[in-house]
Amino acid sequence: MNRITSFTAVLCLVGLGLTQSATAQGYPNKPIKIMVGASPGGGTDIVARVLAEKLSASLKQAVVVENRAGASNTIAAEITAKAAPDGHTLLVATTTGQAIAPHLLKLNYDAQKDITPIGLVMAVPNVLVVGSAVKAKDVSELIADIKAKPGTFQYASSGIGSTQHIAGEAFAARTGLTLLHVPYRGSSQAHIDLIGGAVQMMFDTTSSAMPQINGGKLRPLAVTSGQRASVLPNTPTLMEAGVKDIDMTTWYGLFVTGGTPDATTKLLIDELKRISLMPDVQKRIADLGGMQLPLYGDDFKAFNAREFVTYRTLIKDANITAQ
Repeated sequence: MNRITSFTAVLCLVGLGLTQSATAQGYPNKPIKIMVGASPGGGTDIVARVLAEKLSASLKQAVVVENRAGASNTIAAEITAKAAPDGHTLLVATTTGQAIAPHLLKLNYDAQKDITPIGLVMAVPNVLVVGSAVKAKDVSELIADIKAKPGTFQYASSGIGSTQHIAGEAFAARTGLTLLHVPYRGSSQAHIDLIGGAVQMMFDTTSSAMPQINGGKLRPLAVTSGQRASVLPNTPTLMEAGVKDIDMTTWYGLFVTGGTPDATTKLLIDELKRISLMPDVQKRIADLGGMQLPLYGDDFKAFNAREFVTYRTLIKDANITAQ
């Protein structure tokens, strides 16, 4: 199924004129933490810092981003799951931590029950990028180079079980190639070795890769979504490049500790709706290649549950493991 199309199918109009909800009684009464399961500089971190700035201004309270990279984003998620259920610990989670990692790792929390979905911030395509050490100008040339030098090409990811990892495995399976997976503790760390030539390629999210692409340090060869990305109109999809049946996007959502009072959860939902309509936020998301989808509260919870099942099936069918 075309994942961009499936995302688009849930689009609906968001009412205009939203106003900030009345502050839940006594909330917030201390600084708020937004947990991020990746290193600074990557897409998840960028999203969290945009939200932190806007929430701090409207809630009149400090909102700080805390990076706890590793374990496929689940370290930050576990901290959120086990925090006091008072709304002062939030989480910017992605497909990796919420829909993929629970099927690959043994977790000390329930990703579907111990973290409450607030809303979807954006969804972005993944993009196949190479560094200057790779001379291939398109996907067909890259495939030819890999076949000519079997066992020498390595692809980076932001961690085991990430969408980057799964996209790389799917690419290898569809093309009959042998690729070595090299996981990092976030995209920004992977970029260092990719630019330096220690690894040759990566299926990164546009939200992480665009600064390096715009700076000329990484070269995009194809996007993994069902249609071209708005920020990369001249970059073909993998299907256009001759590689079929790969349609991979990454979404970013805001969550709060499970058991947080309904009034506080509602306030956070209303805040995210309001922030999502801000022109500067919309531009920032567009610059990252992101799509905004109006999924909040129960709607986002249902979406999150569907993604959980979708990736469980994909991982099982492809026999993907955490090894």
